[in-house]
Amino acid sequence: MRIPWRIIIILAAVWLVAGAIIWWTRAARPTPESVATYIQKHPLANVSEAQRAEVIGDVAEQMNRLNFEERQKLRKLRVDRTFFETMTPEERQRFLDLTLPEGFRQLMLALNKMTPEQRQKIVQRALDDLEKEDPENDNRVDREGVQKMIGQGMESFYKDASAEVKLEFAPVIEQLQRATQRGR
Repeated sequence: MRIPWRIIIILAAVWLVAGAIIWWTRAARPTPESVATYIQKHPLANVSEAQRAEVIGDVAEQMNRLNFEERQKLRKLRVDRTFFETMTPEERQRFLDLTLPEGFRQLMLALNKMTPEQRQKIVQRALDDLEKEDPENDNRVDREGVQKMIGQGMESFYKDASAEVKLEFAPVIEQLQRATQRGR
C-alpha cells in the first residue's frame, strides 16, 4: 500500500511544479497591456541618457516578444506612439533598428496565414495610406531612416512572404517605389 501513495504524491508534486512553470512563463511573457503599463511607468522625460537607453532597450525587447496581433493591439492603445515621439532622433533610429526586423518578420508570417480577402483589405488600406500626404509623418523619421525601413521591409518581404502574398502586394510595392522616387 505504501508504494501507490508515494507514486501519487510524486505525480502530484510533478504536476504542481509543471503548473508553476507554465504559470510563471505565461506571467513573464509580455502582453500589449503590460508593455503599455511599462511605458507609462517609465517616461523618458527627466531621466539620464543611460536610463533612457535602458528603458528604450527594455521596451524594444518586450515588443519583439509580442506577436503580430499583439503589436497591433499595442498600436491601438497609442502608448507606443507617444513613447516614440518623446525620443530624440538618434533614440528613434536605435529603437527602429531594434524592433523593425522582428516586426517585419512577424508581419510576413501573419500575411502568409491570412485569407486572400483579408490581405486585400490590408493592401487597400496600405495604398490609401500611401496616397495621403501627412506632414506629421514626415517629421517623425528622417529620409535616411525611411529608406532604411523600406529596405528592411523589402528584404523581409522577399525572404519571408509567400508567392501569393508577393503577388497581392505588388501594387503596394509599386506605390512605395513611386513615393520614394518622388522624394517622400
